[in-house]
Amino acid sequence: MAHVHRQQVDEGILDRAAALFAQHGYDHTSLKTVADSVGLSKAGLLHHYPTKEALYVATQQSVRAQGQRVFDQVADLPPGPARDRRALELLTDVALDRPGLVAQAFSSLTTPPSDGEPDHLDDIATLVFATFAVDAAQPSERLVRVIGALSALAVLSLSVNRAAGEKTMWRPHILATCLDALGHHRRTLSSDPTQVEA
Repeated sequence: MAHVHRQQVDEGILDRAAALFAQHGYDHTSLKTVADSVGLSKAGLLHHYPTKEALYVATQQSVRAQGQRVFDQVADLPPGPARDRRALELLTDVALDRPGLVAQAFSSLTTPPSDGEPDHLDDIATLVFATFAVDAAQPSERLVRVIGALSALAVLSLSVNRAAGEKTMWRPHILATCLDALGHHRRTLSSDPTQVEA
């Protein structure tokens, strides 16, 4: 039971720290700010993560681990609507449950790292594009659609979390929007807006 509680505490710390790193950047995020945001003293936070760099690296590792988990669950599916739908379902669940990690991953793709910022998340983009079986080195309509779907996912999930909205109500609409961005047509009059035609 103690291990499960420790894991939940660590996940909460990492998610909040990731959100703060995304919002303020590495240089302008202090350990005290992170500690205050998760209800710990600075000493208490240092018990979990001995330095700011260790905390930042742990947030990066968490983002990578979530991305790898999603990739592993879709890698055996052939490219197409079913794989896209499954990837978006998994990514939406992560985004709604761990908004800080999504904010950090999204900011790492849109903001160049500062001089003092350790190892950035460049490889997460490669993993995400592999999840959708798209070559990021080859400009194509598919690449633009994948980037559009991921952007919609990030913005919508962060908006829902920021507004403390009802996540279960928003989930199917986020999925439908992302699937539309990928060019998959929803079945008309379907009770499930995530169902798409091939």
